[in-house]
Amino acid sequence: MFDALSERLSSVFDRLGGKGVLSEKDVDEALREVRIALLEADVALPVVRDFIAKAKEQATGEAVIRSVRPADQVIKITYDGLVEMLGGDGPPTELNLSLNPPTVILMAGLQGSGKTTTAGKLALRLQKERKKVLLASLDTRRPAAMEQLATLAALAGVESLSIVPGQAAPDIARRALSAAKLQGYDVLILDTAGRTTIDEQMMSEAAEIARIGNPSETLLVADALTGQDAVRTAKAFHERLPLTGLVLTRADGDGRGGAALSMRAVTGLPIKFLGVSEKIDGLDAFDAHRVAGRILGQGDIVALVEKAVEEVDAAKAEAMARKLAKGQFDLEMMTEQLQQMKRMGGMEGLMGMLPGVQKMKRQIAEAGVNDKMLDRQLAIIGSMTKQERKKPDIMAASRKRRVAAGAGVDVAEVNRLLKQHRQMADAFKMMSKGGGRGFAQMAQMLGGGAGGGMDRLKNLGGGKMPMPSEQEIEEMAKKLEAEGRLKLPGLGGGLPPGFNPFKR
Repeated sequence: MFDALSERLSSVFDRLGGKGVLSEKDVDEALREVRIALLEADVALPVVRDFIAKAKEQATGEAVIRSVRPADQVIKITYDGLVEMLGGDGPPTELNLSLNPPTVILMAGLQGSGKTTTAGKLALRLQKERKKVLLASLDTRRPAAMEQLATLAALAGVESLSIVPGQAAPDIARRALSAAKLQGYDVLILDTAGRTTIDEQMMSEAAEIARIGNPSETLLVADALTGQDAVRTAKAFHERLPLTGLVLTRADGDGRGGAALSMRAVTGLPIKFLGVSEKIDGLDAFDAHRVAGRILGQGDIVALVEKAVEEVDAAKAEAMARKLAKGQFDLEMMTEQLQQMKRMGGMEGLMGMLPGVQKMKRQIAEAGVNDKMLDRQLAIIGSMTKQERKKPDIMAASRKRRVAAGAGVDVAEVNRLLKQHRQMADAFKMMSKGGGRGFAQMAQMLGGGAGGGMDRLKNLGGGKMPMPSEQEIEEMAKKLEAEGRLKLPGLGGGLPPGFNPFKR
């Protein structure tokens, strides 16, 4: 998401970064480019006008013109403006869960927006928070809609309301509410029927269900790919239903991001979640700071840590760290690493969370570094015998030809994989020298040894592990830059003043 906007803004700030002093003309030209970039990203015109007016007022002040690093000041102003546009400076908006269960969550939206799938994803998210969840389908019109929700409930590990043929939607809502109360559910998610267009009958039915369920949350699910149509849909629903938040689906397929940037400003409703894949766990909490950072090419390190905490098996990580400490790294261990990368979102998902990758996107694409490459590498290793995976050195020409044929690739790809493995194995052997002190630290970070590093990762941002301050982030960036180890594209070699990727 936001790929086109991020690329355009990076080029604008690159040009600014090459100038030691900015004139008012430079600032005006840069903001004009930012304006065009936002409009091309399908951001609503009134939102763009307001954004540019505020940015220009701040960017033409003496503090920017005479700043030591004026380009960074302009970037910081743009960053702050994006944060405000996306939802303000507060923490991510949480679901309003009632103190007296069951909490009722009503899902609304047009047909095809991903409403039913989002209900299943939300159920899984709440189930992971140890909530007892009941899913109920009120869609009596779309064929197999109830069966689809029952299947998603099973995938999420939660219960779904039994299907009674011929029952009307309001009656299903009453039955679901009664079942949730009697059986002690914490959360009841009501999935309403959608339409291809907004009509009076649809709105009346949704309003009646809202009256019966008295939901704590009424979430509108909208397809990000529809751009400004999604914004108009949100306004129409909000006029008839007491909406409390928005969920944007197919965010991973939307390269522009205009709907996300417009919705908060146009409707006044917070965006609470983004649907980022078709998988049952593909639902991310929306955080204005982190999204703004990704737009400006800063990645999302917090999301990367959260993915690692969620997906990394501490016991396996500790066992691997012990082997690496001895300089051991075979192809079975490499397989585990490749599978771990796929579980964490694949190459594209991981690179999207890393700072500065946006500028290298074309080179990465030309090099063929993508999820298909991971699949081919796993296929190559999977075509080897157990002995070959343990001892790659025995891979003679005849073995390589057999493995290549089994994996459906050229022998050259087998050679590339073996070379990559050899380079990694040599690096680990070098690191293991000197008593394995480096790997002792790695083992402790990944969960081995006293202290439980995985616990520390889990507590990141939770008050148990202090977050770096903005000054500490700045000092860290300057130190790394001075050592030649940090050069972030579009940001003049450092971080925007006051920019803190850990700020929530």
